[in-house]
Formats: sequence, C-alpha cells, structure tokens
Amino acid sequence: MESFYSQTAQCHVRWHDFPGEGTPIVFVHGLGCASSYDYPRVASDPTLVEHRTILVDLPGSGYSEKPDEYDYSTTSQARVVIELLRHLQLPSCWLYGHSMGGSIAIEVVSNAPKLICGLMVSEPNFHSGGGEFSLAIASNSLPEFEQNVWPGFLKDVSAPWAGCLLSHTPKGVWRKALSKALTLRGINTIQGGSYQIKKPAGFNRQAFSMKANRLTSLPEY
Repeated sequence: MESFYSQTAQCHVRWHDFPGEGTPIVFVHGLGCASSYDYPRVASDPTLVEHRTILVDLPGSGYSEKPDEYDYSTTSQARVVIELLRHLQLPSCWLYGHSMGGSIAIEVVSNAPKLICGLMVSEPNFHSGGGEFSLAIASNSLPEFEQNVWPGFLKDVSAPWAGCLLSHTPKGVWRKALSKALTLRGINTIQGGSYQIKKPAGFNRQAFSMKANRLTSLPEY
C-alpha cells in the first residue's frame, strides 16, 4: 500500500497500486466504503488485469487517516483526488466513481480535465430526490448521530460491509453525508448556516427508523 500527505485534508491518504501496462484506472469509493475493500476483486478481473489500477481510500475511510477537523465535503474530497493524481504524475487515466465517489469523480473532471481521459460512474447522484441513505444520516444532528444512531447501525449491519464501516469515524460519515445531502438539494457549501434536511418518507434501513415529514435543523459544525 502506498501513501502521501494531502495538504487539503492535512492527513496521510493511502491507496493500492496494482501494476499494469494499459491506461491506469483510478477507483473512488462511495459513502461508508473503501476502495481497498470494494475493488481488489474488480482490479484482478481478467478483463482489467492488463491495466494499472489505483484503489484510493479517501480521507476518513479504509487505511487512510481520519482527521477530526477536515470538512469531508464532496469538493474537498475531489481536491484530494486531484492532489493524488498530480502526486502520481499520471499522464492520463480513467476515473471511476461509485455513489458519493461518482459525485467526487465528476468534480475532479470538472476541475482538472487534463488529468482524465475518461469518466465512468455508477449511481453518482445525477438527479435530486435520491441519496436516501445520505439524507437519512444528515437528518440527524452530529451529536444525535454519534450517540444514538451510529452504535445501533454498526450493531445491526450484518453484511460483510460492516467490517468496512468499522474503519470509519461517525463524524466523518456524517459530514460526508451532509455534504452529499446538501448537494442533492442544490447547495454547494456546508458552512455558514443551518439547514433543514428532510428524512425520506417511509425510509427504514438497518438502525434507521424514519418517520415521514420529520425535519431536523442541522447547525453549523
């Protein structure tokens, strides 16, 4: 596993770098995930094995450090990815992002198009009205999420994904979810005010038990 110090996040960011001769493919994971957990099997698939593949763990995820003061916004995470691409001195690469990682990848291409030869995304939150998981998290205040929601969520998740969640901090997950939720509402900053995030009607997943039409004011953190 490789590492560099991100000036944006003020922490060490780590990634797997699997060798290959083709144009490199950089993988950016979604909320509560880590590329080191999600994509080794994909990178070793016979259809991709000729390519160099780079599996990035974003700040707060997987093997990367988890700075307490970092804002974990989509824009800040995109800046970290751009930092990494420049650190690697790649002449060009394919960029893949899933869910939150798709939103991050789109910002990377928008801000550093010369670094990318092609973009691949899945479930990247193109349309408002989606992102129920992030909206459910962001509808809690940070203290409420840390104290009441996160412990039960970890306890109730039984899928292998639970092991990946254990590598995260609740503050990092909440801040990422808040940024994503605000983006889905057309707000591009998470500073300078309070926001109301509506819990999805009838949403019920693992430790979350959501009632329709409940509004929670989220203070600036």
